[in-house]
Amino acid sequence: MSKPTDLIKLLLAESSVEDAERLTSILRNAGIAVRATQARDVDELEVQLQTQTPDLILSGSAIDLGEVVAAANRGGKDIAVVAILESISGESITEAFRGGVVAAAARDFGDLLVAVIQREFDNLNQRRNVRRLEASLAESERRCDSLLESARDPIAYVHEGAHVRANQAWLEAFGYANFEELQGASILDLIAPEATSDFKVLLKDLSRGEKPPPNLPIKVRRADGATFDTIMEFAPASVAGEPCQQIVLRQPQANPELARQIDALRTKDLVTDLYNRQHGLTELDRMVAAAAAGAPNQVLLLLEADNFRQHLDAIGLGNTDLLLGDMANLLRRNLESIEHVAFRFGDQTFGVLSTALPIEAAAELAQRLCNAFSEHDFDIGKQNVSLFVSISGVLIGEKNANAQAVLNQAGAGLRELQQRGGNQVTIYDPGLRDAAMLAEAQQLRERVEDAVTHNRFSLYSQPIINLHGVEGEFYEILARLVDDKGEVMPTVFLPVAEDAGVMPAIDRIVIASAITTLAEREKAGRHTTFFVKLTAPSMADETLLPWIAQQLKSARVRGDALVFEVPESKVVTQLKVARTFVNGLSQLHCGFALEQFGAGVNSFQLLKHIDASYLKIDRSYMQDLPKDKEHQEFIRQFCHQAHQAGKIVIAEHVENAASMSILFTCGVNFVQGNYLNEPEKILSAA
Repeated sequence: MSKPTDLIKLLLAESSVEDAERLTSILRNAGIAVRATQARDVDELEVQLQTQTPDLILSGSAIDLGEVVAAANRGGKDIAVVAILESISGESITEAFRGGVVAAAARDFGDLLVAVIQREFDNLNQRRNVRRLEASLAESERRCDSLLESARDPIAYVHEGAHVRANQAWLEAFGYANFEELQGASILDLIAPEATSDFKVLLKDLSRGEKPPPNLPIKVRRADGATFDTIMEFAPASVAGEPCQQIVLRQPQANPELARQIDALRTKDLVTDLYNRQHGLTELDRMVAAAAAGAPNQVLLLLEADNFRQHLDAIGLGNTDLLLGDMANLLRRNLESIEHVAFRFGDQTFGVLSTALPIEAAAELAQRLCNAFSEHDFDIGKQNVSLFVSISGVLIGEKNANAQAVLNQAGAGLRELQQRGGNQVTIYDPGLRDAAMLAEAQQLRERVEDAVTHNRFSLYSQPIINLHGVEGEFYEILARLVDDKGEVMPTVFLPVAEDAGVMPAIDRIVIASAITTLAEREKAGRHTTFFVKLTAPSMADETLLPWIAQQLKSARVRGDALVFEVPESKVVTQLKVARTFVNGLSQLHCGFALEQFGAGVNSFQLLKHIDASYLKIDRSYMQDLPKDKEHQEFIRQFCHQAHQAGKIVIAEHVENAASMSILFTCGVNFVQGNYLNEPEKILSAA
């Protein structure tokens, strides 16, 4: 599924601006980032489709549905059309689907509309990913073909005992002029008569999924009947989506024992005498393939020393390899009782693969290894070294049967353990992930409710930097939850707080703390303005304005030191409430800002109803601003229109110096972003 932060570009075939705004507001209020444009007739629809490629078209009653679908399909673009119906019935849905839409939703069923839009956007992203993967696969196959033909070793691909591909070296080795002579021919035809029976047994074993021998000395015969000795190496492969065996011919070594030693050296890490990273990853690929076929009890453990680098200065770089070798020996001794593949994954990171460890046994093994390292002292030169390790395990099953996914999960587990102090173990079970996520969500909700009850929030401020010489200091106020379990960022706890219905209480905690801080700064002679975010439930609370007035009066803080900011999408859906609230703020001389402004169908129309002093440009326009001419032109026009209306423009999420220069020339008044200054803690509300 697409991430909630993914931006959906919508084209709304709607005759009414109000209906278009209502549709986009429903999506934004559901946490979906939307950039919308409107087409009120066929001509506007054609112009919009020529200048942009939307992700989805929502087709209302403005334009005939058939014309919308025809326009969307022209030019080979992949644009899904969703019909917006006035009411849902079997007849209306059938008619919509006959018209060529991919989905339909009723205008008055917001939850259904959100689900349909999200599903169709996810489907679009999946189609895009498939096309990217197909292009990548085609390019990879082209390169493989090139490498295959240029390879000096004879190579063939065999499916169910028959040739499906072979390179030129293979044809020359067996005396064939072209592949057509071999295509579909049995590999048994190339085996010398005295070796045929044994090779038949091998083919049957391979068909049952058994592992081939690492190499097979065998006598083969050419097209002219001559025979020669060779060594076959087998590896699983696929051709045109069909599983097959890759067979490579190697020349027999004069000294077979030396050849085996050389093969062993290729897979070993010379420092630790464990398997090397490449061999470990090859084994992981095999285990992932087995997991996809249903093999149980397979696990990867990643083990990393927490304090390895702290000892480097003491023991010297020259003794580092000795310490790594001793770590490998300790690991090897503690793995003797299980079937495993131990390998060196990184500088001081080791991997262990096992095909016979249930999750409980894996957890016990991981803890035993962790204890073994914490209890062991390494004698390196004249130094006595004590090491602690973190061990992150991942159960490999059908749900995560992807080598990169397994490594990412294990790596993330290591980072989390080390952030918690290290010397710990964790085992990730993809089958328990959903239950764990539910439990984690419940724990977070309890933390949020406790933080509200006991006032466990810290305030941070981020400078809003003036580009045109306005006096005073300007900051946006941000809240973070801080308790004995650590710090929680707003992006994590705010959705939970909204679901729990405690956002009004959090808003009041933040406002009260901001006013207290303003009072302290005024006493110090600092002329400061704070921008404070406000949620829709608080805006609708009739008791909030009198409470703010009392807080300002008690702290002896001027009203214009506070600017309350609310997202455009929240204001549009509660226009009457918002107008009443903003009028009340003006009586207190407090400011009002519309944030995430400019993503609506006709955002500036809103200013006829809401008197906002500040407009914060929707953050989506900051992405790749130096490269995106369309975004630059939008901001230029945005500033021109805003200044004509007497509004002050703020650009947040500024990413780089090049964006700063562009924003200045466009006429932006203020800028804000982590590139300029990260939020800094200013006050604990506890």
